[in-house]
Amino acid sequence: MIELEGVPELIDPVMVAAFEGWNDAGDAASTAVAHLDREWKGEVFAALDAEDYYDFQVNRPTVFMEAGVRKITWPTTRLSVVRVGGDKPRDLVLVRGIEPSMRWRSFCNELLGFAHELGVELVVVLGALLGDTPHTRPVPISGTTSDPDLARRMDLEETKYEGPTGIVGVLQEACTHAGVPAVSLWAAVPHYVSQPPNPKATLALLNRLEDLIDVRIPLGELPEDARAWQVGVDQLAAEDSEVAEYVQSLEEARDTAELPEASGEAIAREFERYLRRRDGGGPPGAGGHATADGSDATSYLRDNPSGRTRPPKPPKPGPDDEDSSED
Repeated sequence: MIELEGVPELIDPVMVAAFEGWNDAGDAASTAVAHLDREWKGEVFAALDAEDYYDFQVNRPTVFMEAGVRKITWPTTRLSVVRVGGDKPRDLVLVRGIEPSMRWRSFCNELLGFAHELGVELVVVLGALLGDTPHTRPVPISGTTSDPDLARRMDLEETKYEGPTGIVGVLQEACTHAGVPAVSLWAAVPHYVSQPPNPKATLALLNRLEDLIDVRIPLGELPEDARAWQVGVDQLAAEDSEVAEYVQSLEEARDTAELPEASGEAIAREFERYLRRRDGGGPPGAGGHATADGSDATSYLRDNPSGRTRPPKPPKPGPDDEDSSED
């Protein structure tokens, strides 16, 4: 039995979760939840016992000094709560941690126990995968759910993914079996520049989350950081003719595939976001990451002591190719 002391009764609570590691290419998802926690000054009210779920040889604790005393921070998953003000206030339960090393079903059951006790109405899990997407175009965000009714109501895809999965997919499935409405939002990160941070992907996830749960999210310096990130990657890609040619091939494939999608619905969604902001006023995981086909991948375009590496020359993707997301 989970007992929560000191947590007030919540208003229309939504749980938003992200986990560092395989589900978090470019740290885009975990950075998005960290941004929410920072902007709304979240208050941590619970932490899962690190001994139950983490291999400390994989995710090592860190030592730090506080007032001259050495202390240890253990890798774990923490829950905080924030209240979003406005005409229709609501609360967000933020879950941020590291993909567990073991006992995934118990891990998900413990999170669902918190969700039940807090009266959570919807669980949104953020993730990021590596894909064949150019850094020069808007970040593709796919929203998936296992609930056909929820898919229709919230304009989401009903997940059809089959293949290797991470804690995002396992938690969504656990929610489905427990009767808790759950959605996964996935950002596609260019596989040739996958090292963190990726503020452009983080910004895209937050924009999609804002539309999904109908709240205005203060973005702070993220839009400026996203523009600076793109300029930096432009400069790196321009230094290598093969990378520049590859990026161009991705752009052509993306533009061809998305030509019919410049729909009135997409334009209306962007306009609604603009109006909401105008009216509202101002306020690392080890290993590879998830890819569109479920395999692991590593960064290509990055600095190292021997110089910049670059991707092998791939075949040009055809116009019928499209990214798929994990559940």
